[in-house]
Amino acid sequence: MSRTTHITGVGAVGVPVTDQDRALEFYVGKLGFEKRRDIPFGGGRWIEVAPPGSATTIALVPAGVPAGIRLMTEDADTDHADLRARGVEVDPAVMRMPEAPPMFALRDPDGNSLILVEGA
Repeated sequence: MSRTTHITGVGAVGVPVTDQDRALEFYVGKLGFEKRRDIPFGGGRWIEVAPPGSATTIALVPAGVPAGIRLMTEDADTDHADLRARGVEVDPAVMRMPEAPPMFALRDPDGNSLILVEGA
């Protein structure tokens, strides 16, 4: 089977939280996860945690940031154009922010949102 996208794996699953510090303490302090990322993002923070050795992380997203699955892609622009041409419901454009890699959302046939994020 040939590849039709540049998707390389599941990067993060976004989980909305009301208090990022409390959530971080739960996942790290109670479940024993590792804190993988805690950086400024859109006036708030982007925090990712994961079980030791796991490639996939949980993003503890604040209110207003979409929950859902973030898939990693090698080329957001090419995947956006290709998926759109194949009739997939995608955002009108690839989103670009100074503090984040290029990304866009798409919807599956049931309306579930998946976010493709360009990264290594």
